[in-house]
Amino acid sequence: MIVNDSEIKVLLEALPYLGAFKGSTVVVKYGGNAMLSDELKDAVLQDIVFLQHAGMRPVVVHGGGPAITKMLKQAGIKSEFIGGLRVTDAESVKLAEMALVGEINTDLVTRMNQIGGKAVGLNGKDAKLIQARKHLADVYENGEVNLVDIGFVGKVEKINTEIINLLLDNGYIPVIAPTGIGADGETYNINADSAAGEIAGALKAEKLLMLTDVKGIYSDYKDESTFISTLTFDKAQELIIRGSIDGGMIPKVRACITALGAGCKKAHIIDGRAAHSIILEVLSHEGVGTEVVKNV
Repeated sequence: MIVNDSEIKVLLEALPYLGAFKGSTVVVKYGGNAMLSDELKDAVLQDIVFLQHAGMRPVVVHGGGPAITKMLKQAGIKSEFIGGLRVTDAESVKLAEMALVGEINTDLVTRMNQIGGKAVGLNGKDAKLIQARKHLADVYENGEVNLVDIGFVGKVEKINTEIINLLLDNGYIPVIAPTGIGADGETYNINADSAAGEIAGALKAEKLLMLTDVKGIYSDYKDESTFISTLTFDKAQELIIRGSIDGGMIPKVRACITALGAGCKKAHIIDGRAAHSIILEVLSHEGVGTEVVKNV
C-alpha cells in the first residue's frame, strides 16, 4: 500500500489530538441522510469505531426520521412537524418505537460489531435511561412564542448515566435509541437531537458531534456563502427568532446549547454525508463544521 504525503500530514496532525482526547467521552448524534445508504452508514460507523480504538469513549445517539416516516406511511398516517418536531399520537409513538428500537438500533449495533466495535444497543426504557415528560413545542410567530401540544413527544427530565458509564468503563460503545419513559410508564418519542444534547451534558462529554445533511450553520440557510464556523449562544437564539435557523436545524442548535450549558466542553454541527467528517472534526486543526460555543 502506498501512502501519499497528504495522508501522512493528516496522521501527523492527528497525533496531539489523539493524546489529548484519550479516555474522553465523545457523544455522536447520528441520523439524517447519512443513514439512508449502506455505504454512508458504514463510513460513519467506521469513524466511531476508530475513535474507540484510538482510546476515546464514544456514545452513539441515533435518530430515524426517514424510517419512522416510512413506517407511518405504510400504516396510512401522514407525518406532520411543528417547530422541527414530529407530531406523535398514541398509534404513532408505538410505530416510532418499532422503527427506532426494533429496526434501526439493531442494525447499527450489528454493523458496528461486524467492523470491530463492541456495541450494545439501549433505549430510554432500559434502566430508566431517559426519563421524560410531555413536551410542548414552542412556535415563534410575529416575535411571540406559542406553546403547542404535539402528543407523545417527550422532554428529558433525567439521564441515568450509571448504565452508560458502566458500559464505557468496560470497553463497550452504547448505541441509544431516543425513546423515553414517563412517570406512569408511558412511552415518549424523544427528538434524537435533544436526547443527544441531554446525554452529552449529563456525561460532561468532551465533545458532542451533531451529524446533519449540510456543512453546518448559515446565517442565511439559502446561501452557502454565509457559513458560520463559530456560533455563540446569543447569535444562535437571534438566528432562530429571525427564522434563519428553522425546521429540523432548530433542535440541533438547541441541543448544542443544552449540552454546553450542562457541562459538555464543545459542540459541533457537521455534515454526516462527507467522508470521515467525524475524524476530521475531532482530529484536525480546522475541522469541517460549525462549532457552537457559549461565547467567543
